[in-house]
Amino acid sequence: MEEKIKQVRILLTTTIVLSLMAVLWVSPDQHLSLVFIKSQMNALQTYAAAHPLSATVVGFAVYVAVTAMSIPGAFAMTLMAGAVFGIIWGVLVVSFASTVPATIAFLVVRLLFQEPVQMHFGHHLKAINEGILRDGPVYLLTLRLMPIVPFIGINLVMALTPISAKNFYLYSQIGMFPATVIFVNAPACPEAPETSTTR
Repeated sequence: MEEKIKQVRILLTTTIVLSLMAVLWVSPDQHLSLVFIKSQMNALQTYAAAHPLSATVVGFAVYVAVTAMSIPGAFAMTLMAGAVFGIIWGVLVVSFASTVPATIAFLVVRLLFQEPVQMHFGHHLKAINEGILRDGPVYLLTLRLMPIVPFIGINLVMALTPISAKNFYLYSQIGMFPATVIFVNAPACPEAPETSTTR
C-alpha cells in the first residue's frame, strides 16, 4: 500500500512539473489579459446570449483549469464573467469555479506532502496542529477574507495541517464570496481595476 502511495506521489509530482513547464512555454497570460478579453468581449457576450448553457460549462471549465494551475489571468476572467454572464450568474460561476480548484490544489498537496512534513516536523508542529483542529475553520475564514494574503499560499499551507477537506472547501467558499461579488460587479462600475492576481 505504501509503495502504491509513493508511486502516486511520483506520478502527480511529475504531472505537475510537466504541466507548469507547458504553461510557461505556451505563455497563456498573453491570452488572458484584460486587453485581450476586452477585444473579444462582444463575441463572448453574443455567444453566451445564444448558447447560455455551453458558455457556462466552458467558462467554468476554463476558470477551474486556470486557477488550479495558478496561471495568470484569473482576475481578468473574473471581470469577464461579470460582463458576459451578468452579476448574479457570474458570481455563482466564479464562486464555485474558484473554490473547486483551490480544493483540488489542497488535496494534491496534502497527498504529496502532508505525511512527510508531519512525519519529520510533527513534534514542532504540535501546537499548530492542535490550534487548527480547534479553530482551523475560523482561521481559514479570516485568511480568505484578507485579499492581501495570496490564495495559493493558503491552499498550500492549509493542506499540510489537519483541517478536513470538507471544512477547507466550505470556509473557502464562504470566505472568498465577498471578493468574488466585488470583482464580478466591477465591469458595471465606471472603471474596472487594471491590476491582476490569481486565486
